[in-house]
Amino acid sequence: MHYRLFEPADFHDLYAIEEVCFQPPYRFARRYMRQLISSANSATWIAEEDQAMKGFAIVEWSQQGNGVIAYIATIEVLPEFRKLGVGAELLRRLEGSANAERAVAIWLHVDMENASAIRLYERLGYQNSGRVEDFYARNRPAVMYVKHLI
Repeated sequence: MHYRLFEPADFHDLYAIEEVCFQPPYRFARRYMRQLISSANSATWIAEEDQAMKGFAIVEWSQQGNGVIAYIATIEVLPEFRKLGVGAELLRRLEGSANAERAVAIWLHVDMENASAIRLYERLGYQNSGRVEDFYARNRPAVMYVKHLI
């Protein structure tokens, strides 16, 4: 698997993965996805094999009172490439981008029913920092995870 930063020509393939991984009403709108990716305060990593995109991940950051805080907007891997370490490597790449921006912490929301994602985050040092009721559409709760960066 090859990992690289997003290029504008990647958007069609990237959004095709979004459509496979999430069904309405959980899917990001195209317009929102374009805004997120094109922000100067974000990084999008691509996982590809044989010049075909197999997954991607997006992190954004902002200055908060105690320093720069990074937020993982999404990590998405095509179903047939899950459990092969692609998500873990994308997560490490996001952390690298956050570190490059001198982020003091990185955090995310995850559907509390997504056990495989939760196992990945916990294995890579993320700690449960609370629950948000009705975070996802149709009143589904999310769990927040945070990792303090050096």
